[in-house]
Amino acid sequence: MSNFFDKTTNALQTSIGMRQVRQNVINSNIANAETPGYQAQKMDFEDALGRALDIDGLRHMSTSHGDHIVVGGATAAVRPDIYANPEGAINNDGNTVDLEKEMSALSENAIMYKAALQLINKKMAALKYAASEGR
Repeated sequence: MSNFFDKTTNALQTSIGMRQVRQNVINSNIANAETPGYQAQKMDFEDALGRALDIDGLRHMSTSHGDHIVVGGATAAVRPDIYANPEGAINNDGNTVDLEKEMSALSENAIMYKAALQLINKKMAALKYAASEGR
């Protein structure tokens, strides 16, 4: 059974999903920047993406026949770990949000999201060209 999209497209798709989760975490931190006692949340993007893509091959399942369905890898449903940021400095009201760091992370995440989206769009344009013009 062949997959229509290659590993790169699957990796970009997974990356976009993880970037959306990270965006939500950052937005939550920014929204609660002045909430007394709020503990800033953090997500390790690279670790979560690596587990979702199974980069180390720890969940790789082999097949004994070409007709068997391959499972794991980019199709594995991995949720990122979101936890209280241990690096946050505690303010007088108990809040640990560093607004400048959060705004910087927000900008970086948005740029990386757009880059992944542009790469997927280019791959889809190449497929469209091959299907219509590249006889």
